[in-house]
Amino acid sequence: MSSPHLQTYNERAKKHANKAAKALLEIMEEKQSNLSVSVDVTKSKDFFDIIEAVGPHVCLIKASTHIDVLEDFDATVIDRLRELSEKFKFLIFEDRKFADIGSTVVLQYSKGIYKIADWAHITNAHAVPGPSIITGLASVGIPKDRGLILLAEMSSKGALTTGSYTEDAVRMARARRDFVIGFIAQHRMEGIGASDIDNIAGEDFLVLAPGVGLDATGDAMGQQYRTPEQVVFESGCDVIIVGRGIYGKGENVDTREVLEQAKRYQTAGWEAYKKRVQRT
Repeated sequence: MSSPHLQTYNERAKKHANKAAKALLEIMEEKQSNLSVSVDVTKSKDFFDIIEAVGPHVCLIKASTHIDVLEDFDATVIDRLRELSEKFKFLIFEDRKFADIGSTVVLQYSKGIYKIADWAHITNAHAVPGPSIITGLASVGIPKDRGLILLAEMSSKGALTTGSYTEDAVRMARARRDFVIGFIAQHRMEGIGASDIDNIAGEDFLVLAPGVGLDATGDAMGQQYRTPEQVVFESGCDVIIVGRGIYGKGENVDTREVLEQAKRYQTAGWEAYKKRVQRT
């Protein structure tokens, strides 16, 4: 059997037990898009203007690197986000980056004014607290058919998410494949950190890659960019995450330009994917 990333998204969807992973892969195949737009803005008008423009062309909306950066947030934001998710058929990924002990993340995930588990199909977490963070989040997420992404690698210069940290993150995921569906990473993770006694047959983690750009190689904040060709074809990642490359500063956005850039990235990501699966 070929490596999971050399199979089509549809073939992989049929094998995934987690409903969030299955739904994402099916949407990717149906819409011919492996594009996720990271909507990192502070005003709800800009937030929704961007989503309305890119919605038809994405598989996933990464909701405002923590939705709590929206300065004018209220409950109607979530209602409208869910409506757009259904209208344009994309999943919602709240980039919460949980990083606390199990009992605390249970509350952060399910309670408070955001109630993330009620609307985010996918969320993510750091591996730093150890397996208890997955146990806590899973106790809330599994009954709601949610999926969890662990941060295994990051795209910023000097990131500490390397070596043994990455291996431990993958080991934690391997122990909870019912809930952990993949990683924020820059490369494939199958087999990483596996011992001789680990059962890695059929292991298929989704890899969501930030730091994707067609026109820039980095920024003043240490972000490093790679092209969709490098990310999807060469490194085997599944989803390209793009933000400023599509909407710029995110203020008073030109929706026509946002639409054109979304189409551009969708095409580039999909062509890299087709090239990847066709090489077998």
